[in-house]
Parts: sequence; structure tokens; C-alpha cells
Amino acid sequence: MCLIIKYFYNGKKKYIIFNKKIYYNFFIQEKINAGLILQGWEVKSLRLNRVNIINSYISFLNNKIYVFNLGINPIKTICNHIQYDNNRKKQLLLKKKEIELLRNYIYLNRFTAVVIGLFWKKSWCKLKIAVVKGKKKYDKRNIIKNKEWNINKLRFLKKNT
Repeated sequence: MCLIIKYFYNGKKKYIIFNKKIYYNFFIQEKINAGLILQGWEVKSLRLNRVNIINSYISFLNNKIYVFNLGINPIKTICNHIQYDNNRKKQLLLKKKEIELLRNYIYLNRFTAVVIGLFWKKSWCKLKIAVVKGKKKYDKRNIIKNKEWNINKLRFLKKNT
């Protein structure tokens, strides 16, 4: 499930799209902001929120970093003579230190890099990347149990005072 709101404020950033399920399914180790190389029709589609980031991930190919399964649907008013590839791999723009950090996490520590959200920074579209490790079923149950206990604890304290 993805949250799609025209402008979703999380702190100071205006998110185009934000994936809340990442926090439920994964332990987040590191967060990185990255630039994105886009074509003109993709930027127009992003402005109209025609994007899907479910199951998108980051991987290395020929010493460059790409994001896969980032689906951007073209709008209907674009000309017909251009061939559109909705799920083409898009290259990311990162600093050398960030690339090495990602490479070490992915190849040495067996982590996964996924997309948390897309947001605008001035007129540039940026990508929020998270280095994550998957949660097991019992981890998810423990988290839910702790949240419920904290809610009940506050109720008990409120009743007794």
C-alpha cells in the first residue's frame, strides 16, 4: 500500500509519493537522498502524480547505480511518435562516498536498498533511499504487541490519576 497525496508533508519535505509499508516490513539501517536522471515526459507525469514505487529497489550495473521497477505512467497528452518504457531503469546521482557506502552495505553486509519516497527539492525530483534488512514474522508481532502495551499502559495511568 502506497500513500499518494499531492503534497504529503513529512517534516519539511513535500513528498510526491511515500511508501509507509517500508517501516512495517524492514529494519532501516541508513537513509540517503539521491538525484534522479529523468526524461521530459517523466517529469510531467511526476507533476501529475502518475508514479508507482511499490517493489522498487536499487542495484549496481556497470559501476553505476540504477533504480528498478519505478513505474512512471505517461500522460495522454504527450505525442505518439515517442516510445515510452514505464519501467525503464533510471540512473541515480550520488556522491562517491554514498556509492561506496551503498556498495558495502549491499555486497558485504547483505542488505537491500529500497525506495522510501519521491520528493521535490526546489525544481529537482529527488529519491529517498533506505538501506534495509527484512523483518521476520515474529519481529512484526513483537512490535505490534509493544505498541498495544504502550497504549494500554497510558490508559491505565490515565484512569488511576
